Amino acid sequence: MALTAVHLLRHGEVHNPARVLYGRLPGYHLSERGHAMARLVADTLAAEGADVVEVVASPLQRAQETAAPVGAAFGLQVGTDERLIEADNHFEGLTFASGRARWPGPSTGGRCATRCAPRGGEPYAEQAERVLAVAREAAARNAGHETVLVAHQLPIYSARRRAEGRRLWHDPRKRECTLASLTTLRFDGTALVGVDYREPAASLLPGAVDTAGAA
Repeated sequence: MALTAVHLLRHGEVHNPARVLYGRLPGYHLSERGHAMARLVADTLAAEGADVVEVVASPLQRAQETAAPVGAAFGLQVGTDERLIEADNHFEGLTFASGRARWPGPSTGGRCATRCAPRGGEPYAEQAERVLAVAREAAARNAGHETVLVAHQLPIYSARRRAEGRRLWHDPRKRECTLASLTTLRFDGTALVGVDYREPAASLLPGAVDTAGAA
């Protein structure tokens, strides 16, 4: 049987002119460029003859909008799985100015980065395991085929590092998971045997990726 592929697709660029750390907040949709990124990923997979049989997304609007053209390209309804949601973050709703966050003083006390969790957020291990659980289930359902799971930067990257056997804590500036990128987990039966990464929408990436709002 052919290897089973589960593609972890990060959503496209978000419309966020106020530079809010939006996290799990509702109502944040793709920008025009973000929609173009999503269409380009869908067109790329279709042109490659990808055997996509299921598309599942985080419940957040930006992920659902990224998944929509992929589903349309393969004639599939987009499913939703809460486990693909953005990382929980105590600082969501705060704004950034000149590249620096405007943190309210006392309310953030004690919430600092550790080797177990990002600053103020959900532990890396929890993010990795929930995303990998969805991926393993998809691989079992769709053995020999391809699945697209649309999620968010840190959960995807945490899952990748766990899959590659690397430590989960890392320098966020060196995170390899750009907008509308594909991190592909390859399974042989139930065994995870490889991880690939690529950027189908690289031509649409802004000169300097705006990371306000997490991603």
